[in-house]
Amino acid sequence: MSKMTIALGATLIVLGIAAYFATGGASVTALIPAFFGAPILVLGVVGLLNEGIRKHAMHGAVALAFLGFLGTVGAVRFALYMVSVGPQHIDNPSAVIVRTLMAILCGVYLYFGIRSFVEARKGKKNG
Repeated sequence: MSKMTIALGATLIVLGIAAYFATGGASVTALIPAFFGAPILVLGVVGLLNEGIRKHAMHGAVALAFLGFLGTVGAVRFALYMVSVGPQHIDNPSAVIVRTLMAILCGVYLYFGIRSFVEARKGKKNG
């Protein structure tokens, strides 16, 4: 789970930096994925290097991913609208795309994170 956390953090950082430069550095808000990705990446590294606090680090990373998902999932409906009618009807299509990508990344990570927690709990009860 730590390696997946590191991968998510790195991907969010790249997404945020790419969005920032793709928009010409017009707004710092394009870096929001990177602002979520940096602490997630750090928590992944901590979980990988320190087995004693891995559980806490992974719970923290999943909590951050949950907040990231909640903050971006609303963009998915705008993305679907944009696909159906075209980007000319959306004020900021690049923001919709970046928010949708962040929602997908965080949502997939949440799925695997929660599944990992459930499997660990089952293993603890059985073992």
